[in-house]
Amino acid sequence: MTRCRLCGSEAMASVVDLGATPPCESFLAADQLDQPEPAYPLHLRVCTDCWLAQIPPLITPEETFKEYAYFSSYSTSWVEHARTFVADAVQRLSLGSHGSDGTDAFVVEVASNDGYLLKHVVDRGIRCLGIEPSVNVGAAAREAGVPTLTEFLSPDTGAAVREEHGPADLVVANNVYAHIPDVVGFTQGLRALVADDGWVSIEVQHLLTLIEENQYDTIYHEHFQYYTVASAIRALASGGLALVDVELLPTHGGSIRLWARPVEVAGEPSQRVADVLAREKAAGLQELSGYTEFSARVAKVRRDLLKFLIEAAERGETVVGYGAPGKGNTLLNHCGIRPDLLAYTVDRNPYKHGRFTPGTRIPILPPEQIAADRPNYVLVLPWNLRAELVEQLSFVHEWGGRLVFPIPELSIVEVTR
Repeated sequence: MTRCRLCGSEAMASVVDLGATPPCESFLAADQLDQPEPAYPLHLRVCTDCWLAQIPPLITPEETFKEYAYFSSYSTSWVEHARTFVADAVQRLSLGSHGSDGTDAFVVEVASNDGYLLKHVVDRGIRCLGIEPSVNVGAAAREAGVPTLTEFLSPDTGAAVREEHGPADLVVANNVYAHIPDVVGFTQGLRALVADDGWVSIEVQHLLTLIEENQYDTIYHEHFQYYTVASAIRALASGGLALVDVELLPTHGGSIRLWARPVEVAGEPSQRVADVLAREKAAGLQELSGYTEFSARVAKVRRDLLKFLIEAAERGETVVGYGAPGKGNTLLNHCGIRPDLLAYTVDRNPYKHGRFTPGTRIPILPPEQIAADRPNYVLVLPWNLRAELVEQLSFVHEWGGRLVFPIPELSIVEVTR
């Protein structure tokens, strides 16, 4: 990658090189274990002109998202997060059953997954549409009563939806703004969807917390870029949108919710925007000094986790995993962890049962296997759901089991009911 995908600059600086790994959602069936498995470089760089952090677009969204292993509804906390967002957005924007022009309100979600969010819009009687490229999860959304179009968002898709359904009072794009290599075209698609006086709400992981909290496992091939508020402002402007407000969220280890509007009606941004920009500047994220030590801290996470797993194996103790998220596969591959150190992992998503993690070939089993085997330790791979999973896994206390969280630093937790 020689040019920034947002501003075209050639001033690209290395942040961390994680080697080469398979795509993190390419779970293997048993009959694929003896077949070649492609791996791609995973090297995060930052543009020193616009400060957008990014990896090379070595795989396409079509390869990842036409059939997708992630179903949002399997996370209890994420479904509740979506319900709360819908309730707050309806109140904030005075949607009710009518839009800003007095007609029926219309909400569009891009990358709507299995309808986890829009089902709350449907329940309120508000007209809505999901745009979801994955055939399998889009089908699940329709079965749940959420109108869903199976497409990738582009300027043409946005214009076609607007032509057929009218402009959207609210366009939601949660955890997708990092997933698209054509950030300019995608942003133009958002602008095509939204009404001239409408709102766009985007949730995306915050590069500030990724750097500060060693969250390097969230770097993987389906995340093409990583945003600060400063770089998000540049990205939004590329499609005719302006940032008017920002919220700091705990989701995914630390996210930002960007509230944007068409530039013609946006007005001045809120004080919260200025406050977060000041935090980012103080952290050095608009100069190379904020990035230089990250690679060394990533290496320490790897060494600490491997040391724990090797010493547990030498003591004859058993360690299994909980969850099979994309971030977990970055961690497992970077650390070189195989079934000799992690016997298996479990996941609530039946789609993954009987499959194997990409690259590391660790079996994925149903969650009930943990209670059946009573391991000494459970390595929690979706560490961002810590509060939810400490409660869900409290039963390991029955046999003296403990939970292990690898990030931001190795933490071994004794749980109680």
